[in-house]
Amino acid sequence: MSGFYGVPKDLSVLQKQRVEYSPELPPSLRAEKIGIEYSDTTTSADSLSYSLLTQYLPHTYGQPLVHFVENAAADSGDCTTKEHPVVKVGFVFCGRQTPGGHNVVWGLYDALKKNNAKNSLIGFIGGSEGLFAQKTLEITEDVLATYKNQGGYDLLGRTKDQIKTTHQLNEALVSCQALELDGLVIAGGANSNNDAAQLAELFAASKCKTKVVGVPITLHGDLKNQFVEADVGFDTICKVNSQLVSNICTDALSAEKYYYFIRAIGRKASHVSLECALQCHPNMVILGEEVASSKQTLFDITNQIADVVQARAQKDKNHGVIIMPEGLVESIPEMSALLNEIHSQLKRGVPADDVASQLSPWASALFEFMPPFIKKQLLLAPESDGSAQLSQIELEKLLAQMVETEIEKRKKEGNYKGKKFSAICHFFGYQARGSLPSKFDCDYAYALGHVTNHIISAGLNGYMATISNLKNSISKWRCGAAPITAMMSVNQFAQDPSTKTVGKLAIFPATVDLKGKTYEMYKKNCTSYVMDDIYRNPGPIQYEGPGSEEKTFTLCTGEEDYMGKIKDLQDHLHKVQNIVKPGCSQDVLNVALSSMASVTKILTIISSPSHSDHSYL
Repeated sequence: MSGFYGVPKDLSVLQKQRVEYSPELPPSLRAEKIGIEYSDTTTSADSLSYSLLTQYLPHTYGQPLVHFVENAAADSGDCTTKEHPVVKVGFVFCGRQTPGGHNVVWGLYDALKKNNAKNSLIGFIGGSEGLFAQKTLEITEDVLATYKNQGGYDLLGRTKDQIKTTHQLNEALVSCQALELDGLVIAGGANSNNDAAQLAELFAASKCKTKVVGVPITLHGDLKNQFVEADVGFDTICKVNSQLVSNICTDALSAEKYYYFIRAIGRKASHVSLECALQCHPNMVILGEEVASSKQTLFDITNQIADVVQARAQKDKNHGVIIMPEGLVESIPEMSALLNEIHSQLKRGVPADDVASQLSPWASALFEFMPPFIKKQLLLAPESDGSAQLSQIELEKLLAQMVETEIEKRKKEGNYKGKKFSAICHFFGYQARGSLPSKFDCDYAYALGHVTNHIISAGLNGYMATISNLKNSISKWRCGAAPITAMMSVNQFAQDPSTKTVGKLAIFPATVDLKGKTYEMYKKNCTSYVMDDIYRNPGPIQYEGPGSEEKTFTLCTGEEDYMGKIKDLQDHLHKVQNIVKPGCSQDVLNVALSSMASVTKILTIISSPSHSDHSYL
């Protein structure tokens, strides 16, 4: 199996040019001496999460935030660039292949060799299965030569990437001990970093010397929180999909006779669909978060689309473009409930052919309403995380058929007087995963690889590499690390009005914030998208010149630099301590007491459970 990985690639002219590109690094990673600053210990958002975190992850919960800073004096605190013993680090790709992943490996390799030429980096072939089986590939300059700034995970490959069961966790522990690894880097999304947190805890409890570090890489852009501003790959995925969508928009406007139903990548979150909408201005975007919030049924969505088709026909517009996320099927209440019933039967061992006969009356009626191709797809076994095989459920085709039926009905009733409704369906789920990464993702991933090295050099376990202030130029990026446990919480969901059931402890995927600035930007203009064909074409990814520095609307409208703000707060508190020392004037002391009392009162109020809802859907 190893013979298929790490072999030199036959590169095109563009690929060769990309291989030659040297990613930029922020100042703190270019410095000769890189210092480590520790902030206060981290906490959890609510008492329930705190209780479970301290119970189940006692060795890794409550660790401090870490900042890596440039030009640290040799005698001023910790420094990651001092002389280190030789280290050996393992790397494993988890989750779906994502543009930029190879640059994390490259950045980590370069940083390791900069620290000590005798340091070594090994990749696990085939994801977590390679980790368990100790199937490795030593990363060298020759191995990396044709993978720099390239897409996909074909350097090492990946599998279904589960490290959840006690047996799997112990297999990983045995492998790391046998290989005498000083560090294990897990690159993936929320689920993969949940696994990393469990591994870090096991390794700490077992006194294993291997330090576990996570890197945020995911297609869906849903590993977002106050510590993680963006995921590696999201910029590229959105740019590639936006080009595809905008090409379809131009085709629709040229032919003037088709409605294109496009299902974009995005499981529980609609970030890619929303970003494509902002980039391309399609006529409609159906966001899973909107559907779930308003509890829209399949028939509500059908009528909503049919209303738009009818309104546009009245203006002699018989074409349009409609985008939806692949996870939309799980956001529609009755479809989600139907899937839950089906999966429950499958887990009990009921054969797929017999599931329909075991459904409740309402679920059976809904299932029988579905066309044969959807029935077959709904009966597919769930993914390892319990979710449906969303990429295989062609909801766009179902909606296109239902809209066509509704339009024919309205036509017979005399309400629709447009031309024949014709739909063409697309699923953009795989077209961007192996794309050459954008300049942003090349730089971001390479820098995260360097940060990962400094985390391991500092002896930190159970941390995720972070870079904040990303919407600004690279010269202003701030590098650090956050404990993975600080990103974890417990979801609570109501079974009935009087009770709440506690779910698992995890990093939960971040969905589109319907009160956020990105969604607000979309809502401000979406009405004009419906009737006016103001399609926008951002074009293909640019690697240099105009457009090469463009970043997603999602990143540019989001909150920035939480890690940096925490550091600034620590600096202010330190200054107060230096000013208000025993012996200071009475006036200084009185002002400090009054100000601090006021701040404390306000913070106590806004951080109380009654002020903000910390439960998750």
